[in-house]
Amino acid sequence: MKLLLDENLSRRLVPALEALYPGSAHVSEVGLERADDEAVWRHAREHGFAIVTKDADFAERSLAEGPPPKVVWIRRGNCSTREIEALLQERREEILEFEADETAPFLSVA
Repeated sequence: MKLLLDENLSRRLVPALEALYPGSAHVSEVGLERADDEAVWRHAREHGFAIVTKDADFAERSLAEGPPPKVVWIRRGNCSTREIEALLQERREEILEFEADETAPFLSVA
């Protein structure tokens, strides 16, 4: 599963997660820094990414439009990049099962 990390997440997560989620990128790496949600959504859909975000807007959009793209919604308040990295590592199996479920639009992780 390739992850597209939203701008509310650190770009340092990409190399930290590369072994578990090969081909992942941060929005800033694909020319979408400060882009609106529509542009991020479209890019993720066209390039086979799941969006990882702390923004409820993407989860709401996924309910309205359905996948693709899939959305992994991180539901933690203020937390460090290391905590998010650990969360995405620890929940990898669940995230991969979510990817395989064609009907699930988003996964909430906390």
